[in-house]
Amino acid sequence: MKAFKILIAILFITTGVANAQFTKAELQVSGLTCSMCSKATEKSLRTLDFIGDVKADLNRNIFLITFKKDVPVSLDLISKKVQGSGFFVNNLKLYFNFNNVKVANNLFSYGGDSYYLLNNSTTPLDGSVPLTVVDKGFAPASVYKKYNQAADNKSTPGRTYHVTI
Repeated sequence: MKAFKILIAILFITTGVANAQFTKAELQVSGLTCSMCSKATEKSLRTLDFIGDVKADLNRNIFLITFKKDVPVSLDLISKKVQGSGFFVNNLKLYFNFNNVKVANNLFSYGGDSYYLLNNSTTPLDGSVPLTVVDKGFAPASVYKKYNQAADNKSTPGRTYHVTI
């Protein structure tokens, strides 16, 4: 009976962890001048194993990205693919499912990386919440400068990203 209770507890914990993930993103790329540029960037992004689908909005230079379920997302790889295509990330808005995610001191972890919420209120986060990455290489210089002053560089495992809600 004790082993059964332990098994149920493990299943409950792993189910909660599986809910926590990035679901989709809006990636604005600067420097795109034609549909060929957009197609090259889209093709490059599709090579990432955690991306399920990519749709381009050429009027706003935005790529709508859907992530695969239960596959950790690497923001640095997204940036490298865009830069490898000859362009720059101008804005990255991610949708994160906060179900069963513990946020302590405005910090949470996902996929081996840490995410520091720069403007979180005391409202508990639940469900899908849009987060904007404000680190260098993911936001315009003016946005990075604005939030760089407020960024508290805590000692955390893995890479720490600074995000706003």
